[in-house]
Amino acid sequence: MRYLFLFIFCFLSGTRLYSQKINSAYKLHISETKLPIVIDGFIDEEAWNVRDSAANFFMVSPMDTSYAKVKTTVRMTYDQHNLYISAICYEPKPNTNYAVESLRRDFSYTKNDNFLLIVDPFDDQTNGFTFGVNAAGAQWDGLIFNSNGYDLSWDNKWYSEVKHYADRWVFEAAIPFKSIRYKKGIQNWGINFARLDIKAPEKSAWAKIPRQFNVASLAYTGNLIWDNPPPEAGTNISVIPYVLGGFTKDYENNTRTKFKRDIGADAKIGITSSLNLDLTVNPDFSQIEVDKQVTNLDRFELFFPERRQFFLENADLFANFGYSTIRPFFSRRIGLGVPIEFGARLSGSLNKKWRIGAMDMQTKSIDETGLPAQNFAVLALQRRVFSRSNVRFMFVNKQSLNYDPAMHPGKPVHNAFNRNIGLEYNLASTNNLWTGKSMFVKSFGPVKNSDDLVHAANLQYSSKKWLLSWQHEYVGENYTAEVGYVPRINYIKLNPKLSYQFFPKGGNILSHGPIISSTLYFNKSFSQTDNETSFNYKFTHRNQSTFEVWTSDNFIRLLRPFDPVNTGKGSLSTGSEHLWNTWGANYFSKPQKLYTYSFSGHYGGYFADGTRLNLSADLGYRFQPYVNIAMSTSYNHIVLPQPWGTTNLWLVGPRTDVTFSNKLFFTTFIQYNNQQKNLNVNTRLQWRYKPASDLFLVFTDNYYPSPFAIRNRALVLKFTYWWN
Repeated sequence: MRYLFLFIFCFLSGTRLYSQKINSAYKLHISETKLPIVIDGFIDEEAWNVRDSAANFFMVSPMDTSYAKVKTTVRMTYDQHNLYISAICYEPKPNTNYAVESLRRDFSYTKNDNFLLIVDPFDDQTNGFTFGVNAAGAQWDGLIFNSNGYDLSWDNKWYSEVKHYADRWVFEAAIPFKSIRYKKGIQNWGINFARLDIKAPEKSAWAKIPRQFNVASLAYTGNLIWDNPPPEAGTNISVIPYVLGGFTKDYENNTRTKFKRDIGADAKIGITSSLNLDLTVNPDFSQIEVDKQVTNLDRFELFFPERRQFFLENADLFANFGYSTIRPFFSRRIGLGVPIEFGARLSGSLNKKWRIGAMDMQTKSIDETGLPAQNFAVLALQRRVFSRSNVRFMFVNKQSLNYDPAMHPGKPVHNAFNRNIGLEYNLASTNNLWTGKSMFVKSFGPVKNSDDLVHAANLQYSSKKWLLSWQHEYVGENYTAEVGYVPRINYIKLNPKLSYQFFPKGGNILSHGPIISSTLYFNKSFSQTDNETSFNYKFTHRNQSTFEVWTSDNFIRLLRPFDPVNTGKGSLSTGSEHLWNTWGANYFSKPQKLYTYSFSGHYGGYFADGTRLNLSADLGYRFQPYVNIAMSTSYNHIVLPQPWGTTNLWLVGPRTDVTFSNKLFFTTFIQYNNQQKNLNVNTRLQWRYKPASDLFLVFTDNYYPSPFAIRNRALVLKFTYWWN
């Protein structure tokens, strides 16, 4: 099977080896201007009288067989410092109110009228940038990786304004060359522009994109042709210092109030226009929004995404090696409950074929727990092969420094080191219909072990109507990744999936079709330990609302004791077998209304011949464009034999976003979780007084819900300044 899979990989890649870029006929010429441009949204400067523009957008959805009904015109120019873009977004019905959530940065794409720029400076159809705004002027920026994925956690310095008229809204922006990464001398960039008008509703793009792919797909970019090579960014050094003050108080243990005063800095140094060195000294991430809680009924560790800005640029080089549950490197392992002293991170492109990522981080020791100072080193190399595929190498090393367990009697023992070395091949056909991956990883530790290997591979075909996917994984019994996210070891996994979509010629239904998926786990003797097989049927309406019904069959043989409600009442025994069926339904309302909602629910069996009812709802209302109110609720009613009996688990999370402007934001996020017996309140005020420079005031409270009592409290004031 393994050799057959590798043969298919090579065959598919080889068939596209000499394929021409799909949208190479789409060309936009850009010329330098010597005239000034003021970013005010009026685009009345003479510099905008350019000879070429992008118009005649194609519809992406609801169908992709005609030109867009909503008209858009885009122009671009540049000078020695900035790349300029303007877009006139015409409204199909004059004096129609636009639809947006708020002025919050990095808004939800599907819930806002918006315009996006997608740029691929290397024209490698793999990695790039996206910039854009919603119709109220809120900014959106992010990194594009693996052609289709994007990460909006990345923020950088750029300038934009939006103006409104009866029949159109106008976007104007300046993007400094220092804010993007590109290679000197390349005069042909990949480019695309996308427009979403959820009132129409219509999604469109300048260079044509099949509807099954998102608009950030770099496989379908056109060409931005420069009159001269883009100017070098020049000396590109940014220093981002911070100062903060605050206090924490642990009421639960009745400790003294701790006052905190701190200072630190990040620095960004452009080694070349496409290669960046990030440095950090005594970093602090107190302004990062708290993780969204979940009701934990899982047998394995839960995953929470990285939010810290230092780790985000070119994060795909590090974080996307492997699969969602096989990650040799996961940056949240660094600084987990321990301060980071300093770190360095080199990442970017060496040329059109080679990318590099190197990281070294140092954490402090903690005498109370016997945790030694540790060093984390990561090296990632990526080599482009064929038209859009690549080969990756990764090395991860975690090293305890000056550590002797005998010096910390009675405290946890830590490994002297843990290392991972891996090789990965990523397949992406020219038209993006075929994608896949094959990887091999080996771990090393102070004690030599056998069966410390990982192999996994997948192959997926995605056409307008068909989706066929196969994935298999093998994780050895002694494989360890202390700087990774691998919640489960010692298994073999098979995961086939098949779906089909029908497209009616008329009526309210845009598409509908079945989805069949199965996930099977085996031990090394190929005895089955888990199996979940599901059948879904999904309806997508022309107004963008969706409805889905599903049923699943589940089997689990427990490999270790497990508490099915995770509240400490008791555990099911190792080796016990559990079999049940479940059915459920999901509904998501159309996003263009001020009031939006979604409901999901399922009912069926559970562990120990019990039953489980789950009901979830998300409600939202927006007072455009300044206030967005949302409420997320999840309820689980679980009936089991004694000692568990009947358990009711609630997770309630109201949230209010007030955006006074696109520079001043106030957020209050409350989470009530009776499984954890905690009520969390997180309030954050952010003033972006200059691009990428902020003042934060963050207040966090945790309470016992019953009897109501405060557990701990923290208040932090943090000031950051981006200095070039």
